[in-house]
Formats: sequence, structure tokens, C-alpha cells
Amino acid sequence: MKKASASERAISSRELAADILLKVEQRNAYADILLDHSLKKFPLSIPDRALLTQLVYGTLRWRGRIDWHLSHYLHRPLSRMDPYLRNLLRLTCYQLLFLEKVPEYAAVNEGVELAKNYGGAKAGGLINGVARSLLREKARLLFPDPEEDVIGYLSAFYSHPDWLVRKWLECFGQEEAELLLKANNDEPPLVLRANRLRGGREALMKTLREKGCDVSPTRWSPEGISLKGASAIDRLPGFQEGHFQIQGEASQLVGYLLGPRPRERVLDACAAPGGKTSHLAELMEDSGEIIATDISARGLEKLEQNVQRLGLASVRFFRVDVTEALTGPLAMPFDRILTDVPCSGLGTLRSHPEARWQRSERDIERLARLQEKIIVRVSSYLKPEGILVYATCTLTREENEEVVEGFLDQHRDFVLEDARDYLPREARGLSRDQYFLALPHRHNTDGFFAARMRKAA
Repeated sequence: MKKASASERAISSRELAADILLKVEQRNAYADILLDHSLKKFPLSIPDRALLTQLVYGTLRWRGRIDWHLSHYLHRPLSRMDPYLRNLLRLTCYQLLFLEKVPEYAAVNEGVELAKNYGGAKAGGLINGVARSLLREKARLLFPDPEEDVIGYLSAFYSHPDWLVRKWLECFGQEEAELLLKANNDEPPLVLRANRLRGGREALMKTLREKGCDVSPTRWSPEGISLKGASAIDRLPGFQEGHFQIQGEASQLVGYLLGPRPRERVLDACAAPGGKTSHLAELMEDSGEIIATDISARGLEKLEQNVQRLGLASVRFFRVDVTEALTGPLAMPFDRILTDVPCSGLGTLRSHPEARWQRSERDIERLARLQEKIIVRVSSYLKPEGILVYATCTLTREENEEVVEGFLDQHRDFVLEDARDYLPREARGLSRDQYFLALPHRHNTDGFFAARMRKAA
């Protein structure tokens, strides 16, 4: 008899979570994309959908602490385990250590059954033995001594890789770094950006409240709306009509920093998926021209869908590698250029907890070289007196201040301007040393960095 596929039989949240965790680790895949695919493919109940989401993100957030504890109950390094069993063990232990409302027997029993189905009785015995040992010692689990090994302690307790803890200690100091590490394990707020050309924030909040949504205005962005408890965003009133776009609050402020005006010609390099692009078009009253480029065809397709849904006509789309020379009409000078460059994404660990395990110091060095190449290339297409904004969603000096400082040293016709002078009034405190800097632990936003530079006449 043919064995039923997962899509043809009942499948549990834990089975789906284990599969997602395996793919995230082995393929460097994005958890949110895999999760969205599973939620659309499998007919889970509302509680099971919520459990699946919690299991995936929770296990990824706390993987470092879980691995630290597991290392004391295994006879060989965790890295040498079968990848599926390793992630199933992490998933089971996450429930035992962090989810008080999940019965311990349910977490252990299903973990054991999934292991048996995968690798037989021996695999089930491994999961059972480690989980039972962890439960017996749960009240007496220890961490490295912070007095003797502060990096080891912070890494294990707050679940971040050693190299990143070391880097942030050097950049922020211990007190600030510890607050940042702690904040990265919180669930992020879901933030919308109201389309200022289709009614604006107050009208949208009124509509959402009438439909029973729990919404409030964001603190820093004049167009942001914080939304609690929503699941299917595309089913919310106003989505299909283009009344809002999902966009983080710090990301929304980058558009104000560039400050585009109606009838200007603007380049948005590395534009996908289009949150900033569409905001720029709205700030320009959809008048003028925005050239949105990206190297990803899929990213551009998503960008175009968002722009069309929002009813914007001033954006043109081009698949371009901006490390290479622009040609034809693309090479015509621009009034303003936004370079939201590819980066390590370490400011978005609340939304993308897997990034902390997928990035390395070598990645940061590689990305910094790419960022330097991009900013040098696109700056050559800026008009005299034009504005260039360099932005990232990461928190490393190599990708942020050092890129900007290196560029300014080599391009004396550009001057750094104070971000505070161009941010909305309520957001002027999100700055450091003339740069725009948003921090998860201070501002309840993604970590974001941006610099505004003006080209001399």
C-alpha cells in the first residue's frame, strides 16, 4: 500500500516545525517563508497555527541556550548528530524549558514518536533519554560564570553566537549590549504604514478598529500603525484596496531622511521588496519618477505587486546589478539616491532569529566590501546638490559607520548631514553622531542605521 504523503494525512504542528527547523539549518532558508508555505498548505486549526509559529520562532531564538544545556546530556557534540534528530531534540527541549502551557508529556511523547518514525527505536530512545534527564535537572541548570567568562555567559543565557556577543560588547559596552541581546529574543510588533495618498493613518485606524482590530499609532513614525493579534494580513480591511503596506517603523523613517519632493527623479537601488520604494512615491505625491532596481527577479516581482496594489504610478522597475555601470536612461543624473544595501540583517533578529546562526564574521567582511562597491558606483549618478542616503538593517560598525567614513574620505565632494534635521520631530532622538540609529532595546524597532550625505554643487 502506498504511504500517504504529509499533505494527504493529518500532520501535527511539531512535525511541521521539525521539518522547518531542519530546512532553515541545512539550506540557510528563511523561517518566515517556510512557515508561510506550511500555513497555506496544511489545514491546521487556529490553535495549531499559533503553536507552529511559536515552536519555529521560539526554538530558533533560544537555540543557543538550548544547545548549551543539551551539551551536558550528550555523549558526543551536538554538531555530529543526525541533523533531523538534532533539530527535533532542540524543538522538544524548547517546549520543556520555555512553554509552561504545553504539557511536558505531550512534548516528550510526540518528540519520541517523530524520532521513531524517522530513525526507529534507537532514535526514539535518544530523544526520550535526553528529555527526561533535562526534566530531572530543570531546576538546577547552570550557565557559565559571568565573572570568569562574560562572553560565554551572555552567549548561552541570551542565545547569541560568541563572535556576535564579542562584537557588540566592543561596540556598545556590556550594559547596552546585554539589553540589546535581551531585546532580540522578544517578539517584534507588527507594524503597518498607512498609505498617505489613500486616507492616511487616522482613517485606517478607524476602519481597523471598527472591524475589531487592536491598533495604536506608532511612537516614531507619523504613518505607522502597531497591530496586535492579526494573522492573515491580506484579509484585513483596506489591504487589497492599497490603504496600507507592511513595513517596520524604523524602515519607514528612512524615507523621511531622503526627503524626496514631487517631480524629482529618484533612484532606489536594491529596492525589493518595495516598502521604502512605495513610501518614497507617496512622499513625492506620486509625482516625478522613481527608478527601482534590484538584482532579484522575484524581489522585483514582489515590489511591482506592492506598488500596483498601493495605486502608485511613478515607479519604474529594472533588474540591475548596481555594482556594474548603469546604461541608457538609467544613467541619467538623479536628484536623490537611496542605497538600502544588502547587509547581515543583524538588526532584525526579533523577526528573523535564524540570522544569528546563519551569519559569520566572514560574512560581515564580505558584505562590507560589497556595500563599499555599491555606494561608490551609485553616487556617480547623483546631481550636484543631490542627496544620497546609505541605509542598512544591521548593527555592525564594519557595515555602517566604517563604510560611510571610508566613502567620505575618498569622495570629498560629499558632506555628511545631521540626520536629526530631517527626521520627523518625534523621531529626532533616534540618532548618534549625526547618523540615524534605531535600536531594538531602546526604541522597540528593528535595528537600523542610515547616513544622509549631500553632494557639493
